[in-house]
Amino acid sequence: MLAHIPHLKNLDEGNFFLIAGPCVVESEEMTLQIAERVKQITTDLKIPFIFKASYRKANRTRSDSFTGIGDETALRILKYIGDKLEIPVVTDIHESSDAAIAAKYVDVLQIPAFLCRQSELLEAAAETGKTVNIKKGQFLNADAMKFAVDKVRNAGNQHVMLTERGSMFGYQDLIVDYRGIAVMQQNKVPVVLDITHSLQQPNQPSGITGGKPELIETIAKAGIAVGVNGIFVETHPDPRNAKSDGANMLHLDLLESLLEKLIRIKKSIS
Repeated sequence: MLAHIPHLKNLDEGNFFLIAGPCVVESEEMTLQIAERVKQITTDLKIPFIFKASYRKANRTRSDSFTGIGDETALRILKYIGDKLEIPVVTDIHESSDAAIAAKYVDVLQIPAFLCRQSELLEAAAETGKTVNIKKGQFLNADAMKFAVDKVRNAGNQHVMLTERGSMFGYQDLIVDYRGIAVMQQNKVPVVLDITHSLQQPNQPSGITGGKPELIETIAKAGIAVGVNGIFVETHPDPRNAKSDGANMLHLDLLESLLEKLIRIKKSIS
């Protein structure tokens, strides 16, 4: 299945792969710091790694929330990091016109969960020839993601993967149905588990999304145990002061220990 992600390295290790980084590009210094640390960890542990950061946050609850440092500035930073560290990079796109622009700078285009049914967006991403990572909508069951995959394939692109990020459970909580991972793998694509966004608590009265980062390890262990192909985690050296999604991020200092535990689980079920 990992042939769907042609830029990944170390695929012969038989390990899960990792998509990780900050929620959004806050500065070149911060973004590079995180990328360098995660690359060091994943190289030591022989985990294939895709660096993740949004160049722009378009889906914020409040109008005064941080959205980015400027599209071109952030995209140039992402390309610089990918080239400097020789790692693939993924970023979100939100409109059809974003696809061709972002594709000049990154290796994987990510479709946000709320937009996973947007045909024109999926087709525009597919037409770039880049790998397309589609996040499952919080409002959809796993079976429905077949049609999102079909839209990308029908546009002539076989490089596609799916990401589980929880389903709505009431107004302010999410829950992961691990059966959905096996269901989505029936589409013959890699399936990723987003272990940080699955722990979000959206729709808070403050207009700032909450989270339960203390359960990140629980979600991740269960995902590896049921055979997920990849793990997605947003991480930051100072989550409390992160400019987006800090409430559900993993502290960067905790990443290595978590991955070591996940490798042991992976080996035990292989």
